[in-house]
Amino acid sequence: MTGSTVHAYRSHTCGALTKENVGQNVRLSGWVHRVRDHGGVLFIDLRDHYGMTQVLADPDSPAFADVEKVRAEWCIRIDGEVKARSADTVNAELSTGEIEIFVRELEVLGAAEELPLPVFGEQDYPEETRLKYRYLDLRRETLHNNIMMRSRVIASMRRRMEAQGFTEFQTPILTASSPEGARDFLVPSRLHPGKFYALPQAPQQFKQLAMMAGFDRYFQIAPCFRDEDPRADRSPGEFYQLDLEMSFVTQDDVFNTMEPVLRDLFVEFANGRPVTEAFPRIPYAESLLKYGSDKPDLRNPIEMKTVSEHFRGSGFKIFAQMLDKNPKAEIRAIPAPTGGSRAFCDRMNSWAQKEGQPGLGYIFYRENDGAIEGSGPIAKNIGAERTEALREELGLKAGDAVFFCGGEPAGFIDFAGKARNAIGQELGLLDKDRFAFAWIVDFPIYEWDDELKKWDFEHNPFSMPQGEMAALDTKEPGEILGYQYDLVCNGYELASGAIRNHKPEIMYKAFGIAGHSQEDVDRNFGGMISAFKFGAPPHGGMAAGVERIVMLLADQHAIREVMMFPMNQRAEDPMMGAPSEATNDQLRDLGLRLTPKA
Repeated sequence: MTGSTVHAYRSHTCGALTKENVGQNVRLSGWVHRVRDHGGVLFIDLRDHYGMTQVLADPDSPAFADVEKVRAEWCIRIDGEVKARSADTVNAELSTGEIEIFVRELEVLGAAEELPLPVFGEQDYPEETRLKYRYLDLRRETLHNNIMMRSRVIASMRRRMEAQGFTEFQTPILTASSPEGARDFLVPSRLHPGKFYALPQAPQQFKQLAMMAGFDRYFQIAPCFRDEDPRADRSPGEFYQLDLEMSFVTQDDVFNTMEPVLRDLFVEFANGRPVTEAFPRIPYAESLLKYGSDKPDLRNPIEMKTVSEHFRGSGFKIFAQMLDKNPKAEIRAIPAPTGGSRAFCDRMNSWAQKEGQPGLGYIFYRENDGAIEGSGPIAKNIGAERTEALREELGLKAGDAVFFCGGEPAGFIDFAGKARNAIGQELGLLDKDRFAFAWIVDFPIYEWDDELKKWDFEHNPFSMPQGEMAALDTKEPGEILGYQYDLVCNGYELASGAIRNHKPEIMYKAFGIAGHSQEDVDRNFGGMISAFKFGAPPHGGMAAGVERIVMLLADQHAIREVMMFPMNQRAEDPMMGAPSEATNDQLRDLGLRLTPKA
């Protein structure tokens, strides 16, 4: 393997060689995945981006002494001859598993110090260590594959969007601050001392302005920046979304365009797992009632139901008095198929107490002398007739149970949703090996802020109210619905969007109900509201979270497992040392002075 025609580092990659290459002299470069000593014969699993190849040296090999010196994660080059493995040593899990390479020459390209975390075996290591040495973490097969899947998913998104007639445009990163629900990241201006740019929380206004400019169908794999607290399904600081906008469309047009894009994207990467064929449309209020969430996990078959009438005037005084004293109070039932044992019901009651609740009332049903009877304190208090009526309404059988929440729904709905999820998980009711999609529609535009004693926007303030100006003029704010929608899958919100409010007079009125004057709107959204006065087309769109989509497809439960270089839970990058302090010269250039630390 000498001569000017041979590449300095490799003739093949570590995933390329097969039995067709037997007898060839080859050159490979990569990392030492692990070293094994089998009775004096040394084996190296050599790894690169493309795969793994087994190489070996026996004491007769001229490279044997060099092979003895290498350790895990050294970067090396080897020259050798491709040999066929014997039938009993073939590794069917590797694309190169039918061959091995007898090493004749080895060069160390980069020796490795003692590793702060192992690559082979992918042991669980503290997050801080994994992020500080992320370049080592990324050598691990699972994480490496996740990042490669992310790249393929984004490439597929682009192909599918272009096939639907969308064109990709880039929007500004340095822009003006705008109140869109989260804190902005601010960037001080050197040329305009005392003034600041903001990193965009989303390209919301720019993509709407693109519709004003007549581009019709826009999309972008857009970086977004929000100074939010991190959580498992949300990265601190920055994330990417499939951002899109369309002109001259209704809500149905957006659904009919984007549903096949996202459904077929999931089918492509689902490895045979079923994907919802036609996405159901669930009104927001119905979703809260049945599932206790506006992002329900529809793999769980449990549907909650209002059962207040069964408790009104009953012997279960807690619920009866609650209903009697508060006209807004309701009693919700959470059916638990197959959960009909005292042990399970007591376990869920203890779970509720750990969630900060006084408990979780229940009835469980069992067969007794050929009849089905209800058991538990609630059944005892409301009597056999009401207990049986509940069972019939909820379609329960012997061996099933039902749990109850009571009060004003706004006060218990989140807990009820958690209880539904916990019951489904505990009883093994979830069909985990599929992707269950739904559109959540008919979101309310406003919610009452009890602390400020005023109406405020519940969701996107740029949405067109259903009924437009007539709805704003004639309905109570809490009754006004918007053309807003979310796409949910397996308990996660994957996308959110709306048909936009493109009429200045309706926008002024909508913001006025939330306490914002016309001057406030002009000041905060001046560019967009001005554009609306020059022939604005009806338009709408949405944005889908790239990381959440890849997280689901890769069977991960944390965003950082599908990001190349994420921050930690304190919004820090321990590898690069960000955020870092600015020098006095930098602050002076920007006209800034820091206040003394407390």
